[in-house]
Amino acid sequence: MLGKPHYCLDLTQNLCPMTFIKTKLMLEQMQPPQTCEICSRGEEPLTSLPKSLMELGHSHKVVELGPVSNKIA
Repeated sequence: MLGKPHYCLDLTQNLCPMTFIKTKLMLEQMQPPQTCEICSRGEEPLTSLPKSLMELGHSHKVVELGPVSNKIA
């Protein structure tokens, strides 16, 4: 992702399936070429969210892995 994202979505307090639902709702509000940074926590969203984004036809990039949270853009 280049520059500051247009949107930031904090999912660190959410568990599946809410991580996917909130991500999909955010994507429906966005227009190309807008970007969104998604902060999640734990292993599960780090594997399921990128897969779900690809299935919906969106590109993504894991930009930061941390002990408490992860960032997907």
